[in-house]
Amino acid sequence: MPIVKLCAFALFAAVLQANAEAVEIETPAPPTIDAKAFVLQDAMTGKVLAENNADERLPPASLTKIMTVYVVFKELANGHLRLEDLATISKKAWGTSGSRMFVEVNAQVKIEDLLKGVIIQSGNDASVALAEHIAGDESTFADMMNQHAARLGMKNTHFKNADGLPIEDHYTSARDLAILTTALIKEFPQYYPWFSQKEFTYNNIVQHNRNLLLSRDSTVDGVKTGFTDDAGYCLVASALRNDMRLISVVMGTKSASARAVENQNLLNYGFRFFESPRLYEGKAVLSDARIWKGDAKTVPLGLAESLHATVPRGGSKDVKSLIRINEPIIAPIKEGDKLGTVQVTYKDKAIDQKDLVALKAVGEGNMFRKLFDGVLMRFAKSDGK
Repeated sequence: MPIVKLCAFALFAAVLQANAEAVEIETPAPPTIDAKAFVLQDAMTGKVLAENNADERLPPASLTKIMTVYVVFKELANGHLRLEDLATISKKAWGTSGSRMFVEVNAQVKIEDLLKGVIIQSGNDASVALAEHIAGDESTFADMMNQHAARLGMKNTHFKNADGLPIEDHYTSARDLAILTTALIKEFPQYYPWFSQKEFTYNNIVQHNRNLLLSRDSTVDGVKTGFTDDAGYCLVASALRNDMRLISVVMGTKSASARAVENQNLLNYGFRFFESPRLYEGKAVLSDARIWKGDAKTVPLGLAESLHATVPRGGSKDVKSLIRINEPIIAPIKEGDKLGTVQVTYKDKAIDQKDLVALKAVGEGNMFRKLFDGVLMRFAKSDGK
């Protein structure tokens, strides 16, 4: 081939390659999910990546128990309960139908064992025992569940029992379960590893976790299965890959295998086509702002929690952030006071905004500092006119 033609061919090939690299592939639609309702959500940002009928009120079956253990975790955190405390098993708890931990009437069982009996074995008897120990009876415990649901913003949820057995006016939605699961994982990281435990032995009986994804996908570390004739086969799953955590909720599938497959399809879709880069570390100093009339000249500002942005895979380069400080800042201030914002944009479109907070308290300065800064502030204000 002549040299001129060879050079022309090489140039043409280079242009084609450059154009190919410049083309941005659009994020494809999520997979078809055979379920009554589902949602896929980034736990770090709350961004919903796929959904269908996510707000439909449906019977949750044993997915109810996610809230049951959340309430127990709250009681532990508040100091109202200890893992080593003993709960006495009532005849009602012992006689609860469905999946069981196989506790015995009048036996005293540690709270930690009951929690594992709920989380790993899906024990209805353990759920009722916890409810009675904490609230006196299951109805009062259900009131506690509903109060937490309202506080978390679960708008399509109402609980009547602690175990999820069919009862009128007991429902939730796929979106609400994602909200609840996100809160549980963030607030109680010390207990969350129990959700990845594949088996638990109590009363010399070994029972296996019904979440099939724990054995199929090493990145999956929870969360809970459920089944009744009315609810169908349900599963809330969560997985962590490369510092990105996704939560998938599938409700009303036709089999235990189907609920696992459909959750796996959702998780694979989310991790394949999206990413969640961490922009800032929580509690890290992002700016030292001038503070007036204080016992220090500056105050460190940062975010209460790490800030992530959920974008199509490869889109991190188009993410930008802007820090705005509410000036002037005048002492005294408390740690955690909101003193500005961090705005996140993707391709110049706002996608998130978080509060910029004081990372430490600054008290009032002495009389000299107050007078001196007062004069400086007047001059600064005058110059700004």
